[in-house]
Amino acid sequence: MTLTRWHKPNLWNAVPARRIASLRDEVDNLFNLTFGRLLQSPQDSGPGTQLLEGWFPAVDLFEDKESLVVRAEVPGMKKEDIEISLHDGYLTVSGERKQDQTYAAAETYRSERWLGRFQRTISLPCQVDADKIKAAYTDGILTVTLPKAEEAKPKQIPITVK
Repeated sequence: MTLTRWHKPNLWNAVPARRIASLRDEVDNLFNLTFGRLLQSPQDSGPGTQLLEGWFPAVDLFEDKESLVVRAEVPGMKKEDIEISLHDGYLTVSGERKQDQTYAAAETYRSERWLGRFQRTISLPCQVDADKIKAAYTDGILTVTLPKAEEAKPKQIPITVK
């Protein structure tokens, strides 16, 4: 009789969508770490020489028959520090997360939360009615509802019999 050590079955291959989502998350993290940090100009390392700064909040874009919905994760911010604009079919969400003044003079041992300016620009897949756009900010999630323009809504075409 031969004893064989039991190994937990590898279910990684059982769900390919999970592998793809995990890979996408890893690539997103790589880009956020690479492009979200402050980059200094090699000629001058003084203040005000950042070529690229900030962080990139996660954004979702949904579409139904009546509207587009954009949801962005911007926790810990005040609504006054967030700006939303629409120009030529692009929605831009920008703002600045500032350092809490309570801890400004404290010694930092770990800092993993992104501070500073951010900007996300999303290409919209159809025309929207700019006069009816609404935005709400609840529990760190910014939700922007963009009603579709009448010409962008699907239309039912009647069939006539001759």
